[in-house]
Amino acid sequence: MKDKMKRKSGSTMYDVIVIGGGPSGLMASIAAAEQKKRVLLIEKGKKLGNKLAISGGGRCNVTNRLSQEEIIKHIPGNGKFLYGPFSVFNTQDIIAYFEGLGVPLKEEDHGRMFPVSNKSKDVVNALLNQMDELGVEIRLESRVQKLLMDDEKILGVRLEDGEEVRAHAVVVAVGGKAVPQTGSTGDGYPWAERAGHTVTTLYPTEVPLLSREPFIVSKDLQGLALRDVKVSVLNKKGKTLVTHQMDMLFTHFGLSGPAILRCSQYVVKEQMKNGKQPVLLQIDSIPDQHEEQLIQTIAKILKDEPKKQVKTSLKGLVPERWLLFLLKKAEIEETEIGIDIKREAIRTFAKLLKTFPVHITGTQPIEKAFVTGGGVSVKEVEPKTMASRKKVGLFFCGEILDIHGYTGGYNITAALVTGRLAGMNAGLLG
Repeated sequence: MKDKMKRKSGSTMYDVIVIGGGPSGLMASIAAAEQKKRVLLIEKGKKLGNKLAISGGGRCNVTNRLSQEEIIKHIPGNGKFLYGPFSVFNTQDIIAYFEGLGVPLKEEDHGRMFPVSNKSKDVVNALLNQMDELGVEIRLESRVQKLLMDDEKILGVRLEDGEEVRAHAVVVAVGGKAVPQTGSTGDGYPWAERAGHTVTTLYPTEVPLLSREPFIVSKDLQGLALRDVKVSVLNKKGKTLVTHQMDMLFTHFGLSGPAILRCSQYVVKEQMKNGKQPVLLQIDSIPDQHEEQLIQTIAKILKDEPKKQVKTSLKGLVPERWLLFLLKKAEIEETEIGIDIKREAIRTFAKLLKTFPVHITGTQPIEKAFVTGGGVSVKEVEPKTMASRKKVGLFFCGEILDIHGYTGGYNITAALVTGRLAGMNAGLLG
């Protein structure tokens, strides 16, 4: 307590202040301290690394080993901005960095990298130990009220209790508005605007979708998972905006699962254009066959087993609940036998298997999203240093920036890379 009082009365000068103890903030504080600078990390929560701790289902999907081109393709929100940062510090550097800290990583499906131990706390602890070794000062349960600045440059921060802390450089790493339980509550946007930055429209991405289709309202399909299906988002003219082939899930409010999360931002953007009208989604349950091929396949199964009930002969085609639901939609009685099914009914059934329509009314709120879309405009940030183009000594990194990717290690990659650059360059300035 004495220490705090002492710090209040005398004005403390730091080289670098980092605001936010998520992936980008931890990385930034380490990178700044490596320059032998005096670094203070301010975090409003009770502990550091909350978002890292829960990522990848508690196993921490640290980064992704896919090629640079592929990674940028998986970051549909301004991914191309990362070409600059990647030329300085990239995914291979992230892997080498953690292995150098004694956290060996392993590769899983789609290039996702996890700690061999499957424990996110190993990743968090390695970063905290590094901060400790480098002498980063930490203040927990401290809220920043505003950034201190003059017309040209950043001067420091004012805390909520009125204390002012001065610094040559300030790194804003406070996250977006998604997953607020980790502390991302949108604090940084007004600070950025006051410093002259544009904050683009914020919206949820990687978020479950809502629907009022009768079968959703009645919960007929609640809990049904479809594996490896193609999900497409269509615009109001019927043009396909995006297609993702992954698993999906029917819920009591709409749709969820990996394919749906990836499609969600396209639904949001289409609703921004169409005045919040419902958006059409199509589910292709059998992506490896064209509709005509599928008609032939179904006709052959029914012809080869003419006396069997359709629910039995078509059993292996798709999950049983889905099969019975689609048969009913196609007005085929599940107890009808193969020989009695008309060609037209087969055609209708095949069409439902290939392009089952679901009208989406919206998404869950941004607080329920995994990732925030929108943020501090990347046009106003130097890509190789993460320095503000508006205010000397101000740096941005992580999810506060208008950069967002799919889940699978892409967002943490962006956070770690931009955090590393912001801290390094803030340290050089400090």
